[in-house]
Amino acid sequence: MPKPNQYKILIVEDDNFLADIYKTKLELEGFKVTVASDGEKGLKMIQTKTPDLVLLDILLPKLDGFAILEAVKNGDSPGKDVPIILLTNLGQNEEVQKGLRLGAVDYLIKAHFKPAEVVEKIKKILG
Repeated sequence: MPKPNQYKILIVEDDNFLADIYKTKLELEGFKVTVASDGEKGLKMIQTKTPDLVLLDILLPKLDGFAILEAVKNGDSPGKDVPIILLTNLGQNEEVQKGLRLGAVDYLIKAHFKPAEVVEKIKKILG
């Protein structure tokens, strides 16, 4: 497995406090981390910077996570093969199923996972 610092992670999260927690934890693990605070910025960064993995919230300003997933995973979009983990507090089964159907590799409910557990999931997916 390549060293984590060779991996670029994009966090698309409008809660600055949460984004900072995840960014700090991932950087301590050696990842290169970028944050987008709204859906439009997130989509543009996925398509132009091609991160190795995206942590994507669903409830975002300007463009929600489901719309981002659809835009990235359909057609020949740049970033189409980037693994996307939905990291959200929406935990209804319909939302989980929709996210996975749209192409997310995993669906994590923020309240159920500590940042360290999210890092382990990321390592497993990238490993």
